Amino acid sequence: MGIATNAEANGLRGLFPALANKTYFNYGGQGPLPTPSLEAITRSWRTIQELGPFTNAVWPFIEQETARVRSALAALCGIGPHRISLTENVTSGCVLPLWGLPWEAGDELLISDCEHPGVVAACHELARREGLSLSTLPVLELCQSTPQAQLETAVLEQLERQLNPQTRLVVLSHLLWNTGSVMPIAAVAERLKQHSKQPWLLVDAAQSMGSLPVEEAARAADIYAFTGHKWCCGPEGLGGVALSERLLEQAQPTLIGWRSLRNESAAGSSWHRDGRRFEVATSCVPLMSGLSTSLELLAAEGDAASRLETIRQRSEQLWQGLQRNRAIRTLLPEAPPAGLVSYVLNGQNSAAVVERLGQAGLWIRRLDAPDCLRACTHITTTAAEIEALLAAL
Repeated sequence: MGIATNAEANGLRGLFPALANKTYFNYGGQGPLPTPSLEAITRSWRTIQELGPFTNAVWPFIEQETARVRSALAALCGIGPHRISLTENVTSGCVLPLWGLPWEAGDELLISDCEHPGVVAACHELARREGLSLSTLPVLELCQSTPQAQLETAVLEQLERQLNPQTRLVVLSHLLWNTGSVMPIAAVAERLKQHSKQPWLLVDAAQSMGSLPVEEAARAADIYAFTGHKWCCGPEGLGGVALSERLLEQAQPTLIGWRSLRNESAAGSSWHRDGRRFEVATSCVPLMSGLSTSLELLAAEGDAASRLETIRQRSEQLWQGLQRNRAIRTLLPEAPPAGLVSYVLNGQNSAAVVERLGQAGLWIRRLDAPDCLRACTHITTTAAEIEALLAAL
C-alpha cells in the first residue's frame, strides 16, 4: 500500500524498498534498511574479499570502517569514542558491562516496571548468581496519568520513595518501549550522585537512539545501550553502548576475547582501558559500513531535534485521530513526546487486529505489558499513511 506523495517518494522515503508496498509502523521493532546502506554493505563485503579477508592489505580498511561507525555513534552520544563499545544488540550492550561490575551480596537492583523482558531477565539472573535483591520502580501508572511536563517531578518523587541504603543500580529506559513516555535520565543520574552508594544507572536506549536527541542522557548514564536496527534504520546485528568514565574504571570484561585485549597476540595482555574492553571477538565489518551510511542519511535530513519535531507531528496526528474513536483508549493522556503511540482497542482481540491490519498492508505491533497496540511514526511516515491506519481502525 504505497500512498506517499511523489515528492516524498523521491526523497529519503524513496530509498526504502520495504516502504514501497506496505504501510509500516514498526520502527520500534525494526526499521527498514535504505538501499544505499544495503549497497554499502555489499561494497564492504566485496572490498574485503578483493583485499583478502586475512591479509595485511585488509586491516586498514577494517580499522577505517570500525572507527567510522564508532565516531558517528560517539558524536550522537556527545562523548569521546573511547567511551563507546560496539555490540551486536541492546541486550549485549546492557549485559556485558553490567555483569562486569563489582557487586556485593545484598546490593539491590531497582528496576522500573516498564523495562523490556530481556533486560529484566538478565538482572534476575545476575541477582541469583551474586546474591542481590530486586525491587521495582513503578512508573507505568505515572505515565498513563501524568502529562510529560509534570512527569519528571513525578518520576523523581517515585524514585525517592524506592531508594534505600542498599540500592546499587537503577534500570530505567530513556524512551519507554510500551507507553512511549520519555524518562528524565539526566535528572535521575543527578539524584543518584547524592545517594551514599552512588548507584549505577543502566539505560535501555533501544527506542531513543535515532528518534530523539540523546546526548544529555547518554553522558549522564553509566550504561546507555542501543541498537542500530530500529530508529537508525541500520542493519540488524550491530549496536553499541555508551559507558561512563567511572564504569570504565570499575568494571572488568564479562566475555573475554582478542578484542578485549590491548595486545591481541599475547594471552597475558591487559585489557583495553577504554570501551573496547567489552568487545569480544570478530564482528561483521560490512554491517558497520551499512549503519554508518544509514546514520549519514538521517543526518542529511536535519539534526536530531529537527527530526524529532517531524516525528512528533506525525505521532500527534495519529494520537489526535485515535481520540475520535470511542472504541480506542490511548495509554498517554496527551500526544506522545516522541514516535511511539500505544493504545487499546476495546472489545477486540489485539493479536487478531494486528493480523487483520497486516493482511491489508498496514503493519503495527501488539505488546504484552500492558496489553495494547503500538504504532511508530518516523520521519519517513506520511500523513496519508496515518489517515489510512485511522480509517482501518
